[in-house]
Amino acid sequence: MNILVTGASGFVGRGVVAELTKRGHTVLAASREGQDVGAARGLKMDVGDLGSVQRGMGSVADLGAVVHLVGIIAEKGAQTFARVHVEATRNMLSSTPRRARYLHMSALGADPASQSGYSRSKGEAESLVRASGLDFTIFRPSLIFGPGDDFFGRVLKQLVSLPPVVPQIGDGRFPFRPVSLSDVATAFAQALAVPSSVGQTYALTGPQEYTFRELLELELKALGKRKPILPVPLALMNLAVPLMNLLPSPPITRDQYVMLKAGNTAPPEPARTMFALPMLHLEDLLPQIVGKKG
Repeated sequence: MNILVTGASGFVGRGVVAELTKRGHTVLAASREGQDVGAARGLKMDVGDLGSVQRGMGSVADLGAVVHLVGIIAEKGAQTFARVHVEATRNMLSSTPRRARYLHMSALGADPASQSGYSRSKGEAESLVRASGLDFTIFRPSLIFGPGDDFFGRVLKQLVSLPPVVPQIGDGRFPFRPVSLSDVATAFAQALAVPSSVGQTYALTGPQEYTFRELLELELKALGKRKPILPVPLALMNLAVPLMNLLPSPPITRDQYVMLKAGNTAPPEPARTMFALPMLHLEDLLPQIVGKKG
C-alpha cells in the first residue's frame, strides 16, 4: 500500500515509518525538512499550507492511506496549537482522497472543553476527523517512551540530574500509564489490516500505571543516582509556574502544568486486544533511554 506519513522525521514518525516499511508498504515521509526517513522517500511539506499538502499527496500514485502524526507539545512563534493541530488537520482531511484510510494521532485527554490549550486543540482536531466522512481511526497515546524520546530521555532526566534534590509537584500521585513507541507503531500499522477499527478511537497505554513520584524514582534508579525527592506544594507551584513562563524557555509551561495535574491514564485492553500489542514495559527500556546499559 502507498502511504503518506506526516511528521515522519519526528520521534514517533520514525517508529511508525519503520514499522510500515518493514511490512512492505511504500511510504512517503512528509516533514518540514523533507529528508528521507529510513527506507521512505522524503517530501518537504508544510502541513499548515493546503497547497503543499495537495502537491505532496499528488506525487504518490494510488494513495491507500494517510497517517497524520504532526503535533507540538508547546507553542512557539507561528507554531501554535490552533495552526498545527487544528488547521493542519483540517487541511489534511480536505486533501485526503475519499477512498484512502486516515489514521490520526491525537492524545490521551483530548477534549474541546479542556483548560489545556494542547488538549483542547487535540479535541477540536478529533471533531474534524469524525465529521470528515473518511474511513478514520483515532489513536490517543499516553506518554510515549523509547530511545530518543523527549520526556524520559531529556525532561525527566534533567529534572532528576541537575538539582541537588529532585522536585516533586504536589503529592506526586498524578497517575500515568506510559506506552512504548513499539506498541504505538504496531497499533498504527495493524489498524490498516483491521477493518473493524474504522470509525473507532483507541487509547494507547502501557501495561503498568505509575504515579508521578514512581516515575521520578524509576528515572533515578535507571541513572544510578540517589537523591532525596522534595515535594513542592501546589500552592507554591501555582505562583511559580506563571513566573517561569516569563523565561524564553520555561522548564514547565502553564499548559504542561495543567496536564500534569490531570494525569494521563486509561485501560490498555481495547487497543491491546484489537491490535495484538506486545505491551513493552518502561523499566525494561529506561536504562537504554537515559543512556545507561540495561
